[in-house]
Order: sequence, then structure tokens, then C-alpha cells
Amino acid sequence: MATTDTSAMESCRSGERQADHAASRARAGITRESVWIQSTPGGDVAVVVLEGDDIGAAMGTLATSQEPFDTWFREVLKDVHGIDLSEGFPPPEQVMDYRA
Repeated sequence: MATTDTSAMESCRSGERQADHAASRARAGITRESVWIQSTPGGDVAVVVLEGDDIGAAMGTLATSQEPFDTWFREVLKDVHGIDLSEGFPPPEQVMDYRA
């Protein structure tokens, strides 16, 4: 995240938005979502891992859904990270996938 304010994520993890978050991810086909905050000399960075059968379709669902939680979540992403899911953005480039 751009700042260390994680209150929005806390509300999704164990707060008032927990049920809405779970419903959102189920609609999108996301089976796992993990988020870490990594402090760096240049500022905090969010490390996000999403799993599901079709992450491209899941991101499309999150980008276009008119469900109140999803529109709220897009606004949080835009405010914190400057990413507007509704405008689309290139997928990340995977540079390593180690498995034992």
C-alpha cells in the first residue's frame, strides 16, 4: 500500500466487510487472496497473491462488478495504489515460481 494504513484490509479480513469480501471473491472465482505489506526504502509495497481457476476472468469481474462492495474496493485501490481496475492495466510479469 502507498501508506501503512491497513484499516480497509482489516475491515475485509475480520471486520464489518468480511462477509461482503468473501462474497465478492466467490463471485469472481478467487479461491485464495493473500496480502503482505513490505516496507522498502522507497516506501511500502503491497505484495498480493490471488489464486483461482481463471485470474484474468476474476480481475474482469472485479473491474466491472456494480456490487457495492466491489465499487468500494475499486475506490480503495485507486486511492491507495493509483490503480483504476475499471480502466484495466497490464498483468504483472512473473519472474520466478519456485516450488519444492
